[in-house]
Amino acid sequence: MNPHGAEIWQGWLRPDGRKGIRNLVLVIYTVECAQFVAHAIAQGEEDVHVIGFPGCYDNAYAIRLMLALARHPNVGAVLSVGLGCEYTQPGRIAEVARASGRPAESFFIQEAGGTSSSIAKGKEIVCSLRERIRAEAVRVPMTLADLTIGCECGGSDGTSGLAGNPVVGRLFDRLVDAGGTAIFEEIVEMIGLKPLLLERAASADARVVLASAYDKAEAYCHAVRQFSASPGNFAGGLTTIEEKSMGAFCKSGTQPIQGVIKVAQQPPHPGLWLMDSVPDAHFMQFGYTNPNDSEGIMDLISGGAQIVLFVTGRGSVIGSPVAPLIKITGNAQTYQRMSEDMDFDASPVLTGGESLDAAANRLLDLVYSVASGQLSKPEAIGHREYFLMYKHQNAPGLKEGCRA
Repeated sequence: MNPHGAEIWQGWLRPDGRKGIRNLVLVIYTVECAQFVAHAIAQGEEDVHVIGFPGCYDNAYAIRLMLALARHPNVGAVLSVGLGCEYTQPGRIAEVARASGRPAESFFIQEAGGTSSSIAKGKEIVCSLRERIRAEAVRVPMTLADLTIGCECGGSDGTSGLAGNPVVGRLFDRLVDAGGTAIFEEIVEMIGLKPLLLERAASADARVVLASAYDKAEAYCHAVRQFSASPGNFAGGLTTIEEKSMGAFCKSGTQPIQGVIKVAQQPPHPGLWLMDSVPDAHFMQFGYTNPNDSEGIMDLISGGAQIVLFVTGRGSVIGSPVAPLIKITGNAQTYQRMSEDMDFDASPVLTGGESLDAAANRLLDLVYSVASGQLSKPEAIGHREYFLMYKHQNAPGLKEGCRA
């Protein structure tokens, strides 16, 4: 094991120069009425994942997210399926995917003849797309410098900030040192830490955008009268949002924070980045930030993360489409009780059985294995949860639409 990124494995080269660790067909539905057909198309199909948006009326945030996922480095081809009444047009999603160099198709269920006909049509298209990306795939070597890794917390307890998140933070330090990219989010779980956040700014410009993102998040929490703390957190030993924030911030490690990206934006260069997923101030009445763990995970994947690390002290049974989810706990009891779902036990850091560096080495070995093709436990079980919601967030430079 080499902690400095010398490990090499084979990935898939995409036309934009990014490299994927999976070669998937992604089925995207554009309205809730099409979700049954989309999932039926993917059922029983190897390496076919599904995401979709339930709204009949379009939403710029959701559209940007879907387009980012359609062009994710782990995605080789796209099938977009709609009913036929909705504003968000599947043909536009396929068009954007094709413009990125990926084979892509689309159709309306109303025009295909209904449920059974659409499922049969979709499976036929998926088979053709799979054959194409397997035949045309360009395999290339990858190292840590080619990876973007995201991190999310969920079901936190007292061990999350003492073991789980610090181990991820140490891994993030090594990833950045090796030329890779790390993304962390959940700025609503940094309330009370503004001075610490700004001390980590990589530049004066980064300090300005970090301060702005923090102030927006704090105002948001006051406006909706909800801070990111739950009964499960309290049962796990956490007492205040500031205490939870200190633990959550540990996952960022110690590297300088290069700046802030919005949902569906790729970091402009390697390093450590904060993702802002909070709705913008003048749209606060419509759309909540991180209503569940799956929403935050999809945000990170939309930023280009080929792998997402998920730290949970209390335990979790979710996964994600598009990018493998690796579940980490610092709670020995949780790992023993839920070992069928937990990938990594960071609890030896608490008991003195392992140093933080040794645990980070072990986690890095797991990342190498998953990047090389080993299935994470959520992948092996078949967990592919996702959540795309109505949310309003300005994102300069990301103005693509999906209307006809």
